[in-house]
Amino acid sequence: MGLDLTLLAADWQQLRTLPVKDRIGALSDAVCPPELDIAFYDTYVCAEGWLWPPNQDPPWCGEYHFACTTGSYWPHSCAGDGWDDMRHLAEASLREAMDGFLRDLIWVEDPDADPSWSGGGGFFPPATDRYGSPVLLVCPPEAVPAKARAWQRAAPRLEELCGPFAAECAGWAGRPDTFEAFTTLVREWGEVVTETARRGWGLVGLP
Repeated sequence: MGLDLTLLAADWQQLRTLPVKDRIGALSDAVCPPELDIAFYDTYVCAEGWLWPPNQDPPWCGEYHFACTTGSYWPHSCAGDGWDDMRHLAEASLREAMDGFLRDLIWVEDPDADPSWSGGGGFFPPATDRYGSPVLLVCPPEAVPAKARAWQRAAPRLEELCGPFAAECAGWAGRPDTFEAFTTLVREWGEVVTETARRGWGLVGLP
């Protein structure tokens, strides 16, 4: 069994009212409360896109279900590695926009300096090692608007990456199967950062 990704957008102000050690548990309970009706839960887990917990008024967090990954983290890792391979062939302004958009979401510019696995700079509990991390990614509210702006610049130009993808990724294990698979996942991330920025929230990915 591979690693899964549960991606949540959340109001950092709400989370700051809780001790650091309780924040991940609060998120998990919010999107999957113990008292949730079984019939509703079955519908909830099969839905795609944004899912807003029924017991929050007003909502302070939401979960995004990617349509093309069935909850697995592997496609996100493959897409990030694919971008790392092809980015040197992208036109400079497009590369800059994609870097700003994908950095620390599915692409890590410098793996040795990656802060996300250690608890997002202390906002979530730290791990004793990279592979025991309680989080896969953390994007605080102050970083999300820049990602949304970068996405706005990159979105109309994704087709320009078809050639770089063919040259560096097509047919390689550990990379997206097709260019369409890559762009479909990237566009879903665009939807994620756009809505999260609109709300002024942050993002956290749980394994």
